[in-house]
Amino acid sequence: MTFVFILIYLSLQLLIAFFISKTIKTEKDFFLAGRNLPLWLLSFSLFATWFGAETCIGTSGAVFKEGLSGSRADPFGYSLCLFFLGFFLAKKLWLGGYTTLADFYRDRFDGKIETIAIMILVPSALLWGAAQMRAFSQVISTMTDWDLSITRWMAFAFVTVYTLLGGLLGDMITDFLQGIMIALGLCFILFAILKSDFDFFQWWENLPAERLSFKGSNETLWQRMDRWAIPIFGSLVAQELISRTLSARSASVAQSSAYVSCFIYLIFGSIPVLLGLMGTDLISGLNHHEDFIITLAEKYLTPLGFVVFSGALISAILATIDSIFLSASALVSHNILVPLLKIKDEKKKVLSARCVVVASALFSIGVAFISDSIYQLVEIASSFGTAGVLVVTLFGLHTAWGGRFAALMALFFGIITTPLAEYVFEWQAPFITTLLVSVVAYLLGAYWSRSSLARLKVPA
Repeated sequence: MTFVFILIYLSLQLLIAFFISKTIKTEKDFFLAGRNLPLWLLSFSLFATWFGAETCIGTSGAVFKEGLSGSRADPFGYSLCLFFLGFFLAKKLWLGGYTTLADFYRDRFDGKIETIAIMILVPSALLWGAAQMRAFSQVISTMTDWDLSITRWMAFAFVTVYTLLGGLLGDMITDFLQGIMIALGLCFILFAILKSDFDFFQWWENLPAERLSFKGSNETLWQRMDRWAIPIFGSLVAQELISRTLSARSASVAQSSAYVSCFIYLIFGSIPVLLGLMGTDLISGLNHHEDFIITLAEKYLTPLGFVVFSGALISAILATIDSIFLSASALVSHNILVPLLKIKDEKKKVLSARCVVVASALFSIGVAFISDSIYQLVEIASSFGTAGVLVVTLFGLHTAWGGRFAALMALFFGIITTPLAEYVFEWQAPFITTLLVSVVAYLLGAYWSRSSLARLKVPA
């Protein structure tokens, strides 16, 4: 029954994407859905996009294994990320009339900064995509007992076709349906446990204090701050979030949708955390912690409830993964290939975008095969060179300080500082260190540029 439901559910997603593909005529249709989307659709889309495999599978499993210290990213860190998206970025970027975040870098700085930023943002997005690919294939494998290598290629084939057809509008509409499925699935499993012989209040009284501590074993204050900073600031400049705010019908809708999605995410993102905390009293002898939530659903849900929960897991993954490949395609196709190849025809622009979607999916499935865990991929993606990009974006949007050289300094030090701090010097807060170094690099670059212009008697 579960497999039949999954097949029907995925077929429905493809059918929606197919019909929407008929409306895609231009590059802006494919990437921004006509730039006319309402608040309710944007809010659910941001929530569903951000609520991915790491929330349902990775986070619940990490909390099951280690308590709250196993995951600070979900829902707390990523909820704050959505709030800051609305507070710092959404309105100003929408008013710029951009198609991608890289357009802003070209407008505020120049084409070189645009290209360097793309070289940082795209690998980060595709690492995130690899985490979702791994989760999607793992869910299908668990539910069907098929070999994991087979389900990974199945995941690649489906997601690629699904993303190729619908573009952002297809993504948005299915996001709304997927958001509802996510909420229903999580509520089903929580209610099923509470209605069983599980005594919630006795469990809460007997819950060890260390399970509720955000502090990991032998973790210092700097290490704890760093693990909070990565989800909050490391993902703030993700193109998959930015593209949604840019597709809003107004600047106020773009900003408000980020705030509303923050609230929705915090509510439903707390359920996998609660399930993970309860897990040690519900399940024993689990071989792999990433199988936790699926095993829990199999134990406590009715066959129909498990079917709904299966749909919720798939929804959470699909809502994230197609957004990732669209964002990578937008940055590479719109900002690099179309100008480089001097493509003017809108049909050829859409074709270019779809070709990059395929290439992005191939890269992600390759990484999914060689990675160790979902949560590891997510943390790497969130901190991969994004500190410098964040610094450049915030200074560029909110101040007149600095030009190309300042941006170049921040991006360069943003790339090299994290691996040096983490693997060479083994400092306790590599991401925070990178943020601080990038800020100093940007300010020094801005000061040096003004001093040089002053010496040459050229207006700054």
